[in-house]
Amino acid sequence: MEEKLPFTAHLEELRQRLIKCLLAIVAGFVISFTFSERIFQLLTLPLKADLHIKRTYPYFEFIPKENPIQKLVFLAPAEAFWMHIKVSLVTGLILSLPVILYQAWRFIAPGLLPSEKRYVGPFIVAGTGLFLLGDLFCFVVILPFALGFLLSYKTGTLTPMISVGSYIDFTLKFLLAFGAVFELPIVILFLTKLGIITPKTLARNRKYAVLIAFILAAILTPTPDAFNQTLMAGPILILYEVGIIVSKIFSRKEKDEGNQG
Repeated sequence: MEEKLPFTAHLEELRQRLIKCLLAIVAGFVISFTFSERIFQLLTLPLKADLHIKRTYPYFEFIPKENPIQKLVFLAPAEAFWMHIKVSLVTGLILSLPVILYQAWRFIAPGLLPSEKRYVGPFIVAGTGLFLLGDLFCFVVILPFALGFLLSYKTGTLTPMISVGSYIDFTLKFLLAFGAVFELPIVILFLTKLGIITPKTLARNRKYAVLIAFILAAILTPTPDAFNQTLMAGPILILYEVGIIVSKIFSRKEKDEGNQG
């Protein structure tokens, strides 16, 4: 049995792991900054094309808009430079996500059972994969749809002139928010493993989940309009149901192992 460490030792370990996470983010930032112009061009794709879903492979494609926004503008001398910094920082954060998840696992590992500690690999893969899946879903589905709506709704007599800083802030906040939201099944699984919640409790409180989903969507979306909040609340509710299913599977597996023991 492992000895219990004093509180100060836990704080020191937390500090060391946070430093390692920070170093990983810095390394990711340096790599990303080298390719920041290419990343920026990729992020502007939803402004230039619309997503079309097809019945045949590859099932979806981007078709150029009839009247795309040709260029983004910058309204301050340093705005374009800070755009590259923001893009590189967020990309570096995503690149360092496996390291961050590994450090988080190592920090909580002393409180886990020996049989649970072996799940470090699946935890890192699932955590990174779900975040990237959230970003992909946001970039391919949500952003083109949201931008198409916002730039065309009652704007017939208006000409959009979007600053690069505003657009990048809008896009990166959406990507980070959806990446974080797609981690919901893992959060639910952890809370179930800790005994804080049960699958029955989750299923019984679906009506509260709907309310919480819209509150979270209101907090996480970069714009205050109900349209974008609904776009985020929908996936949150779907992921909530996925979390219930996953927690049921693991709860049943634990019961079977306990009966065999």
